[in-house]
Amino acid sequence: MTLWCMPDLLTPDEAQALLLSLRVSFVGVFAALPFAVAAALLLARTRFPGKIVVDGIIHLPLVLPPVAIGFLLLIVLGTRAGLGAFLLQHFGIRFVFSWTGAALTSALITFPFQVRAIRLALEGADPGLDEAARTLGAGWLDRLVNLTLPLALPGIVAGVITAFAASLGEFGAIITFVSNIPGETRTLPLAIYSALQEPGGEAEAARLSLISIALALIFMTLAEAAQRKMRR
Repeated sequence: MTLWCMPDLLTPDEAQALLLSLRVSFVGVFAALPFAVAAALLLARTRFPGKIVVDGIIHLPLVLPPVAIGFLLLIVLGTRAGLGAFLLQHFGIRFVFSWTGAALTSALITFPFQVRAIRLALEGADPGLDEAARTLGAGWLDRLVNLTLPLALPGIVAGVITAFAASLGEFGAIITFVSNIPGETRTLPLAIYSALQEPGGEAEAARLSLISIALALIFMTLAEAAQRKMRR
């Protein structure tokens, strides 16, 4: 598999790692998006006992070592016991050592980025608008679709872009949970690591690192533009 637009820049294996990174990030980020919106609404618009604990749990992936997260996923979703064995035996679903497991890991690691951006957008909106819509007879679903989500859209966009950029750089949790399998779980960061393990692989590692830097700059610039729009 090759990238037709960069035939001289990447080898087939490198292009495969890049495409897999984009695939894993896309699936992981957008699979987590509905849950991130729900969590942001919960934290921004409701009060309940233990809210600070829930907030801490949601943001835990930001401070935990990625390797620890990968290890916990391996314990819970490994195929020898626990939930992973149940899913494999009854539904044929296996996350460990597969690209879907990498996407799941990506979703978990980048989840707080989306929640935080969406929550800030919701908290920055005028609460009087929602109250006015309520007094005019709009139901909660009507207000959610026609008022809350449009107001939160810049935060949603910023959260998705930031999470996507963070996912492209994830290494520790992915290699711990799904290993480093060429064509299956070897994303761009893992390809850089593999290149450094081979004699004379410094040039390949440098080339892939430059691509990673370029992607990170592009996505972070887009995220900053979305956040500026949100502040305005």
